[in-house]
Formats: sequence, C-alpha cells, structure tokens
Amino acid sequence: MSQIINDFSGWLLTFLISLPGILLGLVLHEYAHGRVADWLGDPTPYEQGRLTLNPLPHIDWLGFLMIALFRFGWAKPVEVNPYRFQRMDMKKGMMLVSLAGPIMNLILASIGAVIFHALSGIQGSDWATWLQLIVLWLVYINLILAVFNLIPVPPLDGSKILAGVLPDAGARFIYSLEPYGFVILLLLIMTNITGQILFPVVQLFAGILGVPLF
Repeated sequence: MSQIINDFSGWLLTFLISLPGILLGLVLHEYAHGRVADWLGDPTPYEQGRLTLNPLPHIDWLGFLMIALFRFGWAKPVEVNPYRFQRMDMKKGMMLVSLAGPIMNLILASIGAVIFHALSGIQGSDWATWLQLIVLWLVYINLILAVFNLIPVPPLDGSKILAGVLPDAGARFIYSLEPYGFVILLLLIMTNITGQILFPVVQLFAGILGVPLF
C-alpha cells in the first residue's frame, strides 16, 4: 500500500509541475489555429468562442488526461471553414492554419529554454530550482506536441501540411484517409512506431535548445 501511495504522490507532483506546460501548449496551439484562420477571413473560430486564452473552451478532457498520463494528447480541435478564406486558396490556407499550431509549440519550447538557461545561473535557490523544473516540462511537453502533431496522419496537423504541398491528387488521397485516421494513429501508437519517430526528433530539438530530457 505504501508503494502505491508513493507512486501516486510522485505522479501527482509530476503532473502539477507539468500542468503549466500542458495548459499553455494545448491552449496556445489551438488559439494559433483559430487566429490564423480568422486572419485568412474565416470567422468560424471567433463565432464558436475559440479566439480566447481561457483554457476551458479548448480542453478535450480525454486528450488532457492522455497527455497527463502518457505525455501526448490533444485539445478540442478548432473548427475551420476553408470556403470562407479570403486571403488565399483553401489548400494553402489549410496548410498555413495547420502549421500555426506546431509553430506555436516550438515558440513556447524556445521561450522555455531561454528561461531555463537564465535560471541556471542562480545557485542555491529552491524557488529557482522548482521554476527551472516547471519550464523544463514546458519545453518537453511543447516539443512533444509539436512533433506529434506533425505526423502526417489525419486528423493531425501534419496531414494537412503534407496535403498543402502535394499535387491535388495527392492532397485528395490524404483527405480520403480522414475516416480511418484515428484507427491508423491508434495502430501506430500501439506498435510504438510513433514513439520510435517521436522521441529521437524531440531529443534532436532538445539538443538544439540545449536543454536536458527527463
């Protein structure tokens, strides 16, 4: 029983330390999608109340639990209507909207890395050590969100980014996979193919930012 309590308390502490990174990563990822869609002329995210930094409209509780437990998950997707784009065609517009989320996560990870290095110069301070741990999780979570969402399997952002650079026939094929995307993604996760792709790339980005991984 004591081991179970210790394991739970350890998980709870880790969860609380990683919570700022989870919330910032999920919320700003979706906010970035909505903001770019709005800039392109589609008011759908605004009409649905998604152009907000309030976490509640963005949180999918299952995806939130997944990222808390397994370090990858999802938020409630921002709905976009590409037929309302005015600044560019639907294909390129969707590619730009999809890129916005992972780019936001990479920006957050980079900001976290800068803060981490700034705190490294503060010696013998408990608050600096705890804050450094919090921003390290912010970097880690946002790198995972960025890389995971770039996997080119629907409904992940990578599929729409890939569709944006492929010829029309290739883009139609990518979009035709959407009804099966969740099953494909689940198989990739269960066979650990996503992990074999995900963590080396996350490690590469962490090395570029000069931060250690857990």
